[in-house]
Amino acid sequence: MAQIAANAPAPAFRPGPATAEMPHPGGEHRVQTRHTYAAVDLGTNNCRLLIARPSDEGFTVIDAFSRIVRLGEGLSQTGRLADHAMDRAVAALAVCADKLRRRNVSLARSVATEACRRAANGRAFVNRVREETGIVLEVIPPAEEARLAMLGCHKLLEPGDGPALIFDIGGGSTELVLVDHVEGIPKIRSWWSAPWGVVSLTESEGREAIEGDDRLLAYRRMRERARRSFESFASTLPRERDDIRLLGTSGTVTTLASVHLALPMYDRRAVDGLHVPIAAMHEISTMIAEMSFEERASLPCIGAERADLVVAGCAILEAILEIWPAANLGIADRGIREGILRSLMARDGHVL
Repeated sequence: MAQIAANAPAPAFRPGPATAEMPHPGGEHRVQTRHTYAAVDLGTNNCRLLIARPSDEGFTVIDAFSRIVRLGEGLSQTGRLADHAMDRAVAALAVCADKLRRRNVSLARSVATEACRRAANGRAFVNRVREETGIVLEVIPPAEEARLAMLGCHKLLEPGDGPALIFDIGGGSTELVLVDHVEGIPKIRSWWSAPWGVVSLTESEGREAIEGDDRLLAYRRMRERARRSFESFASTLPRERDDIRLLGTSGTVTTLASVHLALPMYDRRAVDGLHVPIAAMHEISTMIAEMSFEERASLPCIGAERADLVVAGCAILEAILEIWPAANLGIADRGIREGILRSLMARDGHVL
């Protein structure tokens, strides 16, 4: 099983830092560097931006942006990024570029994941983004994607000494990371990237099947497809299952947690760091799989934008729960972007 270091170096783009003259007790002035950091995460389904500055609590977010762009729409059938999908992504990245300039960001890293890794025209798209927005996208491998997700959310793990599984259900792939804590520091023991995310699994089954009269059969097929993709990794997991912990970061888990809480609208403060009993997550997943598109869309924390993809997310989640039967599921509304920010700040000497 492949191993990746939790402190692996991360490349970054460095424009000139912002500076401010600070008065010195002796009357002289010293110039103090004040970096503003940014992370851009372009996934198969979403485009996300986070801009922050270091603080005593870790970092303070000063701007953020998120938009569903569905960059990987149709990729599983054609092997290429569609023109309209690229247009949506470029438009979202142009918004990110404007925010980077207006916030005087001095250190940024912009990454792209499964859709750009898999697409035959992924490199051409990256070149287009650079030419039209100025953003230089780094197409990262699955190992780096898993590492960044872990760095971004591991602090939300339940207390305990047992091994922990952290997962990120994306649009085009799902990353699983087995973590141990050594003297309070997370150490990655092994990781796995499966080729199923909410977009790719939905397209593999077909929306007609997911929405048809036999939709529960379609759901079981998706869950089995996801389970099979985890089999090799599952065979390497510890057989001793005492005190195991589970933490998920993705739109799927935050959406299901919102349904669990019956929130009238999404509230990050209520969801981030929540721990939900596994039995409740199974019940919610089955309930959503049984619903029609209209019924799912009527749930305030799902809505029409997520109603067609959330069923695949439930199938992947249940497959993960099968291979790692923890008592509770930790919910993280944080991940790759936060992992990027922590990496960049740590390299500049900030203790997070």
